[in-house]
Amino acid sequence: MCRLLGYISPTATTFNDVVGSNFNEFVNLANDHGDGWGISTTQNQKASLYKEPFAATKSSRFEDEIAKHKSNAALLHLRWATEGMPVNEVNTHPFTYQDTTFIHNGSISPFDCLDRLIDKKYLELAKGTTDSERYFLYLLTQIEKHGFVEGVKEGLSYIKNNCTFSSINMLIINDTTFMAACIYYQDKIPERFKNDADYYHLKYTNQNGQIVVASSGWNQDGWQEIGNGSVLIVDRVGQKEKLEKI
Repeated sequence: MCRLLGYISPTATTFNDVVGSNFNEFVNLANDHGDGWGISTTQNQKASLYKEPFAATKSSRFEDEIAKHKSNAALLHLRWATEGMPVNEVNTHPFTYQDTTFIHNGSISPFDCLDRLIDKKYLELAKGTTDSERYFLYLLTQIEKHGFVEGVKEGLSYIKNNCTFSSINMLIINDTTFMAACIYYQDKIPERFKNDADYYHLKYTNQNGQIVVASSGWNQDGWQEIGNGSVLIVDRVGQKEKLEKI
């Protein structure tokens, strides 16, 4: 299981600046989610990426990479690998394709259950052995068929209604849109966090057009919750946001 953090902003910024003084509190969640970390940004039709297969709190590069990835949109992922999944760089999030970047918290089983639904040209891009990468490639397949927003919604709806999963919480960004889905089973919270009833919750805040979305476990006072079974859709061009049920 993992921790998710992402933002969009009218102007280029960093996680330190957009999150503020509580950012280190989020980063310290890597003490329990220490199987990898990664950061991605997307602008000008291209996503950039840096990731390592160990804890952010043990990385000599973390602070430099956070500062270097200054952008109007970014994702940050802290990985706690699903039991049995290899801990290596190719299995570490985020995953990117052209201007699109994606992170996931949860598990879908079996890990390759979506393979038959993924367009061959996208399935051939798979480098690792995670359900999360397949989830992303499946969404790319749906995006090509239906457009970005409708494709992601179609993909979420199919997985929700047809797959075995604990959580399909995810953040996905391209040059025009930021989407955050919160879809999970309360009774499938990992044993380590059974006492944290909000473990799978996703919250967001909008301050002067800077929209930040994040997993729980740190100070999010005043943030709004994305309800279970919902997706937040943000138009990066018009700076408009809406919540929809899936």
